Amino acid sequence: MGHIAGQFCISGGYGKAFLRAGFKQVGRACMDDVEDGVRYAIDQGWIDQDKIAIYGGSHGGYATLMGLIKTPKLYACGVDYVGVSNIFTFMKSIPEYWKPYLTMLKEIWYDTDQPEEAAIAREVSPAYQIDKIKAPLFVVQGANDPRVNINESDQIVQQLRDRGVHVPYMVKYNEGHGFSHEENSIEFYKAMMGFLSQYLN
Repeated sequence: MGHIAGQFCISGGYGKAFLRAGFKQVGRACMDDVEDGVRYAIDQGWIDQDKIAIYGGSHGGYATLMGLIKTPKLYACGVDYVGVSNIFTFMKSIPEYWKPYLTMLKEIWYDTDQPEEAAIAREVSPAYQIDKIKAPLFVVQGANDPRVNINESDQIVQQLRDRGVHVPYMVKYNEGHGFSHEENSIEFYKAMMGFLSQYLN
């Protein structure tokens, strides 16, 4: 049986200390938490270590990409749903009317205007490490996403396809940051189940 991994510091609902532990640790300690959770489940004998998928949306989509990069042998496949792939282009795509949101993002993620933080942001941006993705990947995106611009998914898909890698890519042109139309959600989940069954049996 296949399983899906994930939860990391910076996630809401687990207290302020857990949330703040993830500040400036996106792609680093946050990913260690995901990996630790998977390793624990393996050690407990709860899952087949050869049939593990990683899936998430938004920051979780980013975590999917980073998981496939950071621990490429841990996952049989991954599903990136409206995920960030390049912290630099992501920061630049934030709309003008979301300036307070951008300030918060720079405090929690990385301030790419600061050289030291920009260097870290580059190290933890999947778009700059595309060659490390070895497991099959399914990418899903809403074309009208105001939070995670479609360019984030386009970058990953285009770069992988340029390397000759087959990447199924679902784009819905009447959707934003996460699908809100029932028919699209059903189509997405059906496609994802088919993708996962192909690699997890």
